[in-house]
Amino acid sequence: MTKKPFNHVSLSADESLSEMYSFCRTYRRFPLPATFNKETVGQGTLGCYGNIPCEIYKIQVTHEQKAEYERIIRHFSDNRNVYSYNILGLLAVYLDIEWKRKKNFLCSQFVAYTMDKIGIQLEKPFCLYKPDDFRSFPGATLVYSGELNSFYKICKSDLVTKRSR
Repeated sequence: MTKKPFNHVSLSADESLSEMYSFCRTYRRFPLPATFNKETVGQGTLGCYGNIPCEIYKIQVTHEQKAEYERIIRHFSDNRNVYSYNILGLLAVYLDIEWKRKKNFLCSQFVAYTMDKIGIQLEKPFCLYKPDDFRSFPGATLVYSGELNSFYKICKSDLVTKRSR
């Protein structure tokens, strides 16, 4: 649809991606309803696909920024029934119309919103971000390009190796 290589974006404070957060479908078989969700590799919608191409980027944050990130995630988790997917925002973003909705987010809007709230400077209003915009985000370092399940398996095996030492 977008003719871009990637059409979804999530946040994680864990390098192994054991906890990722985004606005996405709630039930794996249906695109709606959608809201704030914790995504787990190999489960839910991510468990439906054996091959999930991805790019993983890392942005350095301070301890204060990480604490604020965790507070924001707790807020969205505790209040997820108040938030919903920004269906109307799809058109606004496509037409490059700035439209901030208080309780509705696209995945990219949620990521940009959270980054803004923890003090990472954005190049445009959070409501105008598309998933592809994060591929060239200032200060972001590409740490992996490939298949998501493979990355997750590598991380899990590295953790097992480190623990057995």
